[in-house]
Amino acid sequence: MEKNVIICDTNILIELYKNNQTIISNLRKIGEENIAISSITAGELIYGALNKKELQIIKKDIDNLDVIHMNELISQKFILLMLKYSKSHGLTIPDAIIAATAIVSNTNLYTMNTKDFKFIEGLTLFE
Repeated sequence: MEKNVIICDTNILIELYKNNQTIISNLRKIGEENIAISSITAGELIYGALNKKELQIIKKDIDNLDVIHMNELISQKFILLMLKYSKSHGLTIPDAIIAATAIVSNTNLYTMNTKDFKFIEGLTLFE
């Protein structure tokens, strides 16, 4: 994966749906072709849909994004991150999967919850 690709955390896309102008501006600068999400983010968005209409919109958006799926390397990194940070820093399963996806894919992570990720070695956050 190229370095200019950015993996977006679930909260970034939620803010996009809320019409957050700062997020929209940043995503435009990144460019749709450079935006990727983890499969866990796709699942979280689907789970959070309020109704069938919103679910259809989310499905269409997911289909237009590069979704990075779990593979053996991401799974291994996820387990290592959980071992290292789940007890000491409260790293959650979804956040560990998203972080592992970004690390293994050699991409930056765009999140509004930097406190949930800033302690992870090898993870670069998008500023």
